[in-house]
Amino acid sequence: MQLTTKGRYAVTAMLDLASNDTGKPVTLDIISQRQNISLSYLEQLFAKLRKASLVKSVRGPGGGYLLSPPAEDVTLTQIIEAVDENIDLRRCHGLKNCLRGRECVSHHLWCEVSDQIRSFLSEKNLQQVMDDYNTHKNLIDKEI
Repeated sequence: MQLTTKGRYAVTAMLDLASNDTGKPVTLDIISQRQNISLSYLEQLFAKLRKASLVKSVRGPGGGYLLSPPAEDVTLTQIIEAVDENIDLRRCHGLKNCLRGRECVSHHLWCEVSDQIRSFLSEKNLQQVMDDYNTHKNLIDKEI
């Protein structure tokens, strides 16, 4: 697995959308400015996120994007897979042809690691990530 900027930016943008959920659509331009992500890149990502029914678009003046399901119902795996990222550390992608057509000695290791990563990301939803951030931020603020 190589989590590229595509997956990272998609999660970051979705967190921005969720954490600024006022019931009113948020424009990609605003997310772009707040998160320092290219607007054209966000347009590509949100087309995929919309296709996966993770966001809905609102056209016209005052338009933008809203979360489609509630933040607690959107897992990190759903976001990452919606933008065509792969959560699989195996070079063979499960075909067991890693070593000249045969299974390599580390195949099962990478299967287990991939399963652990998938499990972790599947158990984390947007709301939990925001709650974790706020808890951590409040602890730091108390120390200062």
